[in-house]
Order: sequence, then C-alpha cells, then structure tokens
Amino acid sequence: MNSIVHPTYFPSIAHYVVFANAEEIVFEMEDNFQKQTYRNRTYIYGANGSLMLNVPVRHSKKDKHQKYRDIQIANETAWQRLHFKSLESAYRASPYFEYYEDELLPLFKKKYTYLIDLNFDTIEIINECLQLEVNTQKTQKYQSIVSDLKDFRELVDVKKEAIHQFDEYTQVFDAKHGFLPNLSILDLLFNEGTNALSYLEQQTIK
Repeated sequence: MNSIVHPTYFPSIAHYVVFANAEEIVFEMEDNFQKQTYRNRTYIYGANGSLMLNVPVRHSKKDKHQKYRDIQIANETAWQRLHFKSLESAYRASPYFEYYEDELLPLFKKKYTYLIDLNFDTIEIINECLQLEVNTQKTQKYQSIVSDLKDFRELVDVKKEAIHQFDEYTQVFDAKHGFLPNLSILDLLFNEGTNALSYLEQQTIK
C-alpha cells in the first residue's frame, strides 16, 4: 500500500523504514508549519548522547498559519557549518563516515531559501547513498483523513513520538550511553553503510 509522510530534515530511521517498505511515498505538501517537529530538526548520537541539529527558520509575525512549503530558512547563523562540524565530531570514528562524506558535503555548502527544498535534497542524497529507489508523489490539497493511504504523518511530531522496537546496531558511543533508537538516518548510514538498506527493510512500524 502507498504511504503518506512529511518531507523532513535528514529523516528519522522510522521515516526510512516507511520509505523502504512502501510501494509509493506521497509527500504532504499542503499542511501548515508547526514548531518542535522533525520538519526542521534531526537527532544524531554525540559524545554526550542524543544531540539535536536544528535548522533555524523565519516565522511570520503577521500570519500564524504559514504553509510548510512557504517557510524560509534563517541563514544569518552559520548553521550548515555547525551541523557538519557536529556530524564530523560525532561520526568521524564510525566505519562509513568518510565513505559518504563527499556525497553529503554539498548539502552543507549550498545556500537554501526554503526549508522544504533543503529537506527534499537531503532525502534525495540519502536515497542515493542507500541505493534506495522510491516512487514518489506530492499532495495537491490537504486532507486531515486519508482513506487510500497509510498515514505516517504523525512521525513528524517529536512530542508524540512512539517507542519503536527497532533492532539494535553498533553505534559509536553505545559503550557510554547504550543504544539510542530512531535517530537520524545518518546515524544508521554512517554505522552500517551498505547494510543500512537491508536493515530498514527488516524493520516494521506498528
């Protein structure tokens, strides 16, 4: 069955479990932007545990209900340089960081105006790294209830996140803090490399 999700920044492993197991992915394009979601953040495994990487965005003072696709990035801060340095310090010792580094680096050098363009580019590059082919569509109108799709849009909500029973894999700092599930797909990619896609195909979301 086809599934509907939000395009997010370096999506979570749960998002990628959906990608890897769906016949087709429909991206939600017509919803309003909400704070404290994976739309503009992702979590990696740093030396002190879970570390949030947040993309700063501009909020309209006039319009409280901005469309997600209209949200612009606040590029006054050097957030891209900061994010890449954080990835380097977290994953330089991982088995596959150097293997994928050159493919990912352009995402941190290109200047983006719109958040959704950045997010689609992160998904496209990750799909290439995973060698994952996904048939995709985009919504033309917003529907709160969809009858012909499996609705995974709640995966975007950090606060309502379910506990996923994903199989454990080796992480750089797991000796210090244990296994952290459902981080950014980058964590799986840097630690599992060419095995990442088969891992995703074997996981399920209830």
